[in-house]
Amino acid sequence: MPVISFTGFDWLFVVAYFAFLMILAFRKGWHDQNEEMFLLSGRKMTLPAFVATLVSTWYGGILGVGEYSSQYGISMILLFGVPFYFFSVIYAFFLADKIRNHSALTIPEAVGSAYGPGAGRLSAIGVFILVSPAPYILMLGLIFQFMTGGEGNFLVYATVVALFSVAYVSFSGFSAVVRTDELQVTLMFGGFLLLIWYAWGISGSPVEVWNSVPETFRDVSGGQTTQYILVWFFIALWTFVDPSFHQRSAAARNGKTAKRGILISILFWIVFDFLTLFSGMYGFLILGAMDNPVMVYPYLANEILPAGIKGLFFITLIATIMSTMDSYLFISGQTLGRDLLKGWLPRADPVYLTRLGILIAAVLGILLVIVYPSVIDLWYVIGSVMIPGLLIPVLGVYLPAFRVRKLSAVLILTVASGVSLAWLVAGTLHGDADVTFLGMEPFYPGLLVSFLIFVTDRAVGGSEK
Repeated sequence: MPVISFTGFDWLFVVAYFAFLMILAFRKGWHDQNEEMFLLSGRKMTLPAFVATLVSTWYGGILGVGEYSSQYGISMILLFGVPFYFFSVIYAFFLADKIRNHSALTIPEAVGSAYGPGAGRLSAIGVFILVSPAPYILMLGLIFQFMTGGEGNFLVYATVVALFSVAYVSFSGFSAVVRTDELQVTLMFGGFLLLIWYAWGISGSPVEVWNSVPETFRDVSGGQTTQYILVWFFIALWTFVDPSFHQRSAAARNGKTAKRGILISILFWIVFDFLTLFSGMYGFLILGAMDNPVMVYPYLANEILPAGIKGLFFITLIATIMSTMDSYLFISGQTLGRDLLKGWLPRADPVYLTRLGILIAAVLGILLVIVYPSVIDLWYVIGSVMIPGLLIPVLGVYLPAFRVRKLSAVLILTVASGVSLAWLVAGTLHGDADVTFLGMEPFYPGLLVSFLIFVTDRAVGGSEK
């Protein structure tokens, strides 16, 4: 691992960033917040705030983007961009306004209103696991370990940053998430523009870089098989069950704001995807082949940026990851506290239960990092198991074409995810490196079971209104 040359000037910017986050978060106090205000900012979020918080939240996996773009080039847009643009457009036109006009504040509450409290609690378990902050806690720990020259345990850094987020998210709720996201989205774009500017002076313009990288970097498929590319379109179905999309749509001032906000966000994502793509290709040309390509952005910044500017770019990486971690911490907390614990503690204040849930979610995320210290593995396991069970029940709340009877919804939530989990375990025990079993990824058997239950439900009784 390269030795970073981080100066006191760089650290000054990092400290200032965290201080400014606290100022933004604590602009409103702990008290006098009702449930709707704490969870959804009173459902009055404006279009600029909507775009800022959605754009920044969707990019927590920035290190994974760097890893892929520095090895395969333009195909990063096809795999990590196009599928998500496509399903986001569908979400904007068919779901956003329906979610805003629904009385439910969360996905489990919406599922419970459609299929009964049992289904709601089952979906809450799935949502809680789906939005685990563990991958983002892990990435922050690794970045801080690199910034300190590899000294210390990354888990200590990860814990400190996670508890820092717990403090300000618990204090002001969703409003704190939105206000800090407005700062973080500015840093995201500004930081990568700076990185490209300095890389341009070393390796030439993006056009020259495009002509200098290997031919495989310019191949839209990246040399990947059609089956592999198709997998990412299935993974992008995550969009339909992603609680951050649901939360922001529900918090918008109206349905029109939610729809327009998503469409505008897609344009920002496209621009940012190309910024990260060319940053990865600059990293390949300047640094050469790396043993640890997931760290291409930190390594490139360390190599080419001067003191001060380097600190600003590392703030960019921290902000990009923290924007997602903050959101997922908050959603995990409200899911555990409001949607699960509230059923056992009916007299308790849901706001305080959410605050308790945020702390518990952070602690569980840290423990998960100890057990499973791999970002990619965490994403793979969580998505493969949870999405097949949640997809049809969540869509059915808002789209009559996907509505099933209550029993079928419960079966999909339990059996589909159970099959994916069993397939994952079987593949792991079988000894395959990619945890497939019988040549199939665990996502597909669960999705197939979900579809079969859906088709059977329609054949024997039709949807239940």
